[in-house]
Amino acid sequence: MINDLKVKIFADGANQRDILDLYRKPYIKGFTTNPTLMRKAGISDYRAFATEILAYIPDRPFSFEVFSDEFDEMEEQALEITTWGSHVYVKIPVTNTRGETACPLVRRLSQAGVKLNVTALMTLAQVRQVAEALAGGASSYISVFAGRIADTGRDPVPLMAAAVQVLADLPNAELIWASPRELLNIFHADTVGCHIITVTHDILKKLDLVGKDLDEFSLDTVKMFRRDALEAGFRLELRPRRPLGQSSDATLSGLVHRPVAHPG
Repeated sequence: MINDLKVKIFADGANQRDILDLYRKPYIKGFTTNPTLMRKAGISDYRAFATEILAYIPDRPFSFEVFSDEFDEMEEQALEITTWGSHVYVKIPVTNTRGETACPLVRRLSQAGVKLNVTALMTLAQVRQVAEALAGGASSYISVFAGRIADTGRDPVPLMAAAVQVLADLPNAELIWASPRELLNIFHADTVGCHIITVTHDILKKLDLVGKDLDEFSLDTVKMFRRDALEAGFRLELRPRRPLGQSSDATLSGLVHRPVAHPG
């Protein structure tokens, strides 16, 4: 079923061992990372990490994010990161931490030939603004954080479907379904015509379950509960009890017959 999908799967993470393992999978078409994932992976030298991983992966798109909060410094970082390889995309947040739009910077960089991944979008208005800034520029991605939208109790599917239509006349840009929360989101993204979905390694581990027989899956789950109970060494001291539905003699002997009074 995975081979029948039109949506491209990009692996999202910063653990080098996981990245290299996934690089061997033909269905992984690209890679993304961000400062949060890199911090969790214990990375402190940004350039060293990028240089080493790109030496292993020279032929699939790889997105690295700027981390400044000032647009002039973002621009300098972007111009540096883009030199790391022709397959490198520079992630630019849709705003800085003050909520100021990055669209002017996005337009300048895109027109200068920098491949961009504009990230952290969550509204259709943002998609339209970024699409306009990218029009006629270099190859680019627009990352809408559908998973975070879902975290607010909103269904991201209609928004993502509408975003696909916004980009229909923008051949240089592809829509990314970012921050998925479950494997099913891959099929959601495929159904609405999303170009790419970024998937974390913990979700990618579930790909082997696609199409699994549900009766078999149910039995596997029961076995898991049993195995974990045994390995945990759980014990219950059981007290003697009468069988269900059977009254005790004590209960029967406690019943008192009382005559029913009739009127009149």
